[in-house]
Amino acid sequence: MNDTLNIKPAPSPSLKKTGDLSPPKLGRIGVWLAIIGPGLMVMLADTDAGSIITAAQSGAEWGYAMILPQLLLIPILYIVQEITVRLGLVTGKGHGELIREHFGMSWAMLSVITLFIACVGALVTEFAGIAGVAAMFHIPVWVSVPVVTILLVLVGLSGSYRRVEKIGLAVGLLELLFIVAAIMAKPDLSEMAHGLASFPFGQGNYTFLLAANVGAVIMPWMVFYQQGAVIDKRLFREHIKLVRWDTTIGAVLTQIIMIAVVIVTAVGIHASNPNAALNDVQDISRALVPVLGKTSGIVLFGLGMAGASFLAAIVVSLAGAWGLTEALGMKRSLDMPFKKAKGFYSVYTLAHVGGATIVLLGIPLVGLMIDVEVMNAALLPIVLGFLILLERKALPKEDRMSGARKYIAWTLTGITILFGLYTAGVSLVGAMG
Repeated sequence: MNDTLNIKPAPSPSLKKTGDLSPPKLGRIGVWLAIIGPGLMVMLADTDAGSIITAAQSGAEWGYAMILPQLLLIPILYIVQEITVRLGLVTGKGHGELIREHFGMSWAMLSVITLFIACVGALVTEFAGIAGVAAMFHIPVWVSVPVVTILLVLVGLSGSYRRVEKIGLAVGLLELLFIVAAIMAKPDLSEMAHGLASFPFGQGNYTFLLAANVGAVIMPWMVFYQQGAVIDKRLFREHIKLVRWDTTIGAVLTQIIMIAVVIVTAVGIHASNPNAALNDVQDISRALVPVLGKTSGIVLFGLGMAGASFLAAIVVSLAGAWGLTEALGMKRSLDMPFKKAKGFYSVYTLAHVGGATIVLLGIPLVGLMIDVEVMNAALLPIVLGFLILLERKALPKEDRMSGARKYIAWTLTGITILFGLYTAGVSLVGAMG
């Protein structure tokens, strides 16, 4: 591979020409650091407050039996996001824009409505997670949520995609503290191996939590974010190998974090009180005190949750802003001033204000987050359906999947779509019953 980073005018009229990363200034490591980011951002955001709570509830109720699904989701997560970045790198267009061009405005709006529903649910969980962490440190919700909302808006209005990415990654890396917590919990390796071999599908609420974990890992807004991010970062077809590595590392890392949360709650809660009522972040933190200690339980779990929630709030709101403005053909870029992309920045800002307002009204955290992840699973047929169709329609033949790779990808996404339909049906029956 020719490891050079050629910055040239982006194909989208909403992006300005830039030359700040010319090849003479960058060595091999510099190229890596310049290109990686969108995959790590979206994957770390994938392990958001809702995902962490879902993993915690799963470990608390089913112990190590919920580790295997996390491992099985890694290739599916990679396949979905690899198609996403290939669409962005080859076409230079966002997901909403491609749907509008190839399927019409009506289908584009259906996709955006799906995105909007997922983003609202996600943002509420992020702010609820932030409020829960603040409460652990005795900071009232009416202080923590407005302050964080202002910070998030200011980050988005900073006028630079790369600055937003650096801030997001710096905060998101706090999630690595969950791995530290899992090591401190000292799990029994023989019990973990036994749990890996068990798959109690159909027993109790295992299937419901399994659906929640699928929705917690593969989310509609991830597609819109990463496709928009590689465009805003001015990456192109020649960077696809490094972008794939970015996506691969992110997919593995996010699932390691999910597994770490399952492990720490399997040790700290499932082993002693699998029926523990987990209604908020404080409940989970208190339940982990016997294993991690009072200070470590609060600090590790709290800071990890705060980092996850803050990063995910940035990513989710940007996904919504990119998706809507792409579908409507409006200007959008973090490198554009507010006056040139008013619609884009307005959607970004209003998304945060709306999510914060709902949380300030007061809601039960754990139940809401798990329900949101199940909803995400139910929305997957629409999201993945468009993704697979665009891969065949929007890309030239030489850039499409072929051979065994194509059929493996179709099979895995097809299974995920069927699981989403099953989840939608179960949820509907439950709501009617």
